[in-house]
Amino acid sequence: MEVENIKPWLFRVQPYQGESLSHFLGRFRQANDLTPTGLGKAAGLGGAIARWEKFRFNPPASRQQLEALAVVVGVDVDRLVQMLPPAGVGMKMEPIRLCAACYVESPCHKIEWQLKVTLGCDRHKLSLLSECLNCGARFKVPALWVDGWCQRCFLPFAEMAEFQKAITNE
Repeated sequence: MEVENIKPWLFRVQPYQGESLSHFLGRFRQANDLTPTGLGKAAGLGGAIARWEKFRFNPPASRQQLEALAVVVGVDVDRLVQMLPPAGVGMKMEPIRLCAACYVESPCHKIEWQLKVTLGCDRHKLSLLSECLNCGARFKVPALWVDGWCQRCFLPFAEMAEFQKAITNE
């Protein structure tokens, strides 16, 4: 038997509606026990995966890069494009923001929360959180949101929803 002809197989991960590329990549890597470097090597993208997980899209991801990633993760290129910020819209790389009420409905980080134009959650009319309401720790990049809770005190994101403040029109 020729071992060199055996191709590695990967678990498929389905993206959530509105999910950010950072969160999706983290879920995919966790399901397949990969590091950012390992996924970058598998897709032939080098350090791009680590940059994208931190919302560093300068230079923007090219179609060719997304096609290479699509082959490895088993997700359509156009679906990957939806996980990126829209062309010409600025990103807030820090702080990482969260609508806990949205997280209850769909446990993922939404790309819209990191857009500079986003002031709050339009769906729930709530301000976005940028730190744990229990211990004050800033949220880690979504690629590291393995369990859906604060990495310092373990308060689940879903439990933060009841303490979110309503957006006021002043």
